Order: sequence, then structure tokens, then C-alpha cells
Amino acid sequence: METKMKISEVREMSVADLRDRIALEKANLDTMRINHAVSPLEDTSKFKKTRQDIARMMTILAEKEKQN
Repeated sequence: METKMKISEVREMSVADLRDRIALEKANLDTMRINHAVSPLEDTSKFKKTRQDIARMMTILAEKEKQN
């Protein structure tokens, strides 16, 4: 998993790519939560970073959809 995505990387993505990436990151977050319940993660800040990436991508997606 990547660490925090840069806003410039997100802005370069197409709408379809953003939708796919958001779905992938949400699934990844769910998997991390399940794994954390079974055996605690050492770096719990990954939850926050993933949530922030998802929010960042959703914001850019909304901007792009509004333009079209």
C-alpha cells in the first residue's frame, strides 16, 4: 500500500480511475479493519492516512463531475 497520495497525482487521474481507486481503497480499509480486529496493527496511523486519501479522491472526483 502506498503512503499518502499527493494531490497532484489525484488530479491527474481520470474520473473512471478515481472511482476505481476509491473502491479499491475502501476495500483495503475494510480489510485493514478486519485484520486489526484479529491481530492489532503496529502502525494504526495507516487507518487515518487511508481515510484521508479516500476523502481527497472523493473531493477531486466531485470537482471533476461538477465541471462536466
